[in-house]
Order: sequence, then C-alpha cells, then structure tokens
Amino acid sequence: MIGISKLYLGAVEEADVLRYGGDSRRLPSHLLQFSRDKKPVVVFNTTRRCNLKCIHCYSESENKDYTGELSTDEAKVLIDDLARFGAPVILFSGGEPLMRPDLEELIAHAVGRGMRAVISTNGTLITEDRAARLKDLGLSYVGVSLDGLEATHDSFRKVNGAFSKAVSGIQNSMRQGMKVGLRFTINRLNAHEIGPIFDLMEAERIPRICFYHLVVSGRGAGISEMMLSDNETRAVVDLIMDRTKALFDKGFEPEVLTVDNHADGPYVYLRLMREDPNRAAEVLKLLTLNQGNSSGVGIACVSFDGEVYADQFWRNRSFGNVRRRPFSEIWTDVTNPLMARLKEKQKHVTGRCAGCRWLSVCAGNFRARAEAMTGDTWASDPACYLTDEEIRPPAET
Repeated sequence: MIGISKLYLGAVEEADVLRYGGDSRRLPSHLLQFSRDKKPVVVFNTTRRCNLKCIHCYSESENKDYTGELSTDEAKVLIDDLARFGAPVILFSGGEPLMRPDLEELIAHAVGRGMRAVISTNGTLITEDRAARLKDLGLSYVGVSLDGLEATHDSFRKVNGAFSKAVSGIQNSMRQGMKVGLRFTINRLNAHEIGPIFDLMEAERIPRICFYHLVVSGRGAGISEMMLSDNETRAVVDLIMDRTKALFDKGFEPEVLTVDNHADGPYVYLRLMREDPNRAAEVLKLLTLNQGNSSGVGIACVSFDGEVYADQFWRNRSFGNVRRRPFSEIWTDVTNPLMARLKEKQKHVTGRCAGCRWLSVCAGNFRARAEAMTGDTWASDPACYLTDEEIRPPAET
C-alpha cells in the first residue's frame, strides 16, 4: 500500500512510526504498512460463495456451494494460531464473507484473541441490524468495493441494484460509528469515474479509500487488456494526488491509498522533489520503512479450503494447508524455495527491477502479476510505469 494522504500530504511523519518502535501489534492500523517486524496481515477468504459475479474477481466466485470450506472449529484453530504468531490483523474476505453463516462467531473469536478484525465486502448484505451486530462484535473496519457510480458498478458486478445496496451498506455501517472505506479497482472501463468517486466520498464523508491497480488473476485475467498504459497510469496517480489535496484543502482529510503497484511510491517522491523537496526527504524515509511489496512477508492469504498463499491474488502457488500444518509453521518454513526467495525478493528480481534505484523501497513490485503476464516469477512487473531515466541510479543520470 502507498499512502497518498500519508506521503504526499504529510498526514504521517517518520516520528509517528518510531514512537511505537515499529511493532505491528502496537502500531495503529493506519501505520501498519510501516512496521519493522512485518508480521503478516492475513486475508482469510472465509468462503468462495458470493451473491455477485464481478468481472475481475480473483477467486472467480459464484453464488453456489463450494466443497472443502474450513469448518467453524477449523477456522477458530487458524485464528488461535494467528494470534499466537502475532499477526496484527485478520481480514475476513471471500467470496462474500457475509454469506458465511458463522462469520460473526469468527469475528468475535478473533477479537477475543486480541486481533484486529476487518472485513472486505461488497456491502450489499449490510442491513441496519447487521451493521449494529458487527459494531457490537468490535469489528475494526468495513471495506466496501465500489468500482464506479451506479451504471458502471452494476455492470462490473453483473447484478442490477448492487450499487444502491452497497451505498446503503456503507451508510448503515457509518451510522454505527464503524470506520468504513472504499475499494476501487482501476482499469480503462472505470478510470473516468475516479473524480466522481471522490465526490461521493466527500458527500458521504467516507474516511478512507484504496485504489487498487488491476492484477490479472482469476477472472481478472480475462480483462488484462483493460490495464492502463504507463501514461494513463501516471495520469490517474496524479489525479488521485490532486483530488486528495483538494479535499484536504477543504478541511476533509480522508485516508487515501493506492495498492498493488509499488511504483507509486517513487512516483510520489519524484513529484514532491519538484514541489516540496523537504517533504520529499521525509517521504523517502517512510518509503524505506514501508519496504515495498510485502507478498510472502507482511501480507498472507488463507483460502476458504485452508490453502496458504503469498497473497490473495497468487492462487496457483500454495505453500501448504492449515488442516495439515499450522499457518505459523508454513509461513516460516524457508525450505520451500519460493517462500525463501520471497523473504528476500530483492536479490532475485531480474530485468529492469534488478538495476532499479528504487528496488529497496519497491521490492520488485507485484510478483503475481509479473508471473501471470510474463510467465517468469522474477521478471519485471509489466505494470511498472516509471521511465528508464526515473529508475536509473543517480550516478548514471
């Protein structure tokens, strides 16, 4: 994650992170990306079932039963292990997590074990009563996916009325006092609605948004032609920075992040070098703490059937199953060659990444996307939009 509001607009300073010693269990949620220990935030895809049919779904979910789902007791064993291991956050995802009948029981169990519990949802099932129950359970955050305004969003979800139900779910959650954020996956079909999404945030006073760069995984692989060009991506990141600043200038200061393209970090830094060199120096310190892509280190995924992945998009490379070995053992077992390399991925990337001046703050960007688009796990991520001049070491410029 690259915090646009944190970096570009100075909402976070290095001292804010150091005050907590970089300990992921002590850091507030908005600072977790800067932790030193990089204990993993674990995405638990509690179910594959979903009431929508999104065209870019990484898990290719449908509204049907899937075999092999972890039982309630098995899920609690997983949660107990994560808590002992020191994972600071469990993100209940899907499919649509609210379709799992025991979700509230699992949330209560995670909170009871001292973990921060959050959900990633399409929002359509969050009624007033459901929102009240989630609040009472101690849920820390509700992330709702919106990929545009009504026509665009419903087209992406393949279900009419999905947008209006999602907005109702957002409003119901906010009325309960829960922190709510939006998730927006950027592509050529919806990039023109980034401005209107900012307008919606302002109108509803939604305090957070994550803009995801498209990853060609699951059904997303079928729309790879919808990825933005390098110049289109640069324009979008500039727009996100500009619109965030406009909101800050009005006194509304939401948390705005971009996700799944760590080239955004150097891009923000280079823009600040032109606009505010003093702030740029502070941003470079924060990017160094962030360390770039964290797949296999600070982010993990456990699928509905117990398979453990480096992240939620890389579902063709399982490291093991929590039914047979605890997550904590799987995650620290570097006898697996891929896991070992992910722990030190900067040593193994090739191509433009290998000689890039930003390797220490990007870590080679997104390996799942590089593998999917090139067939080579360690090739340069094709989504990197920085120019050869921008990545060249200073002595060579």
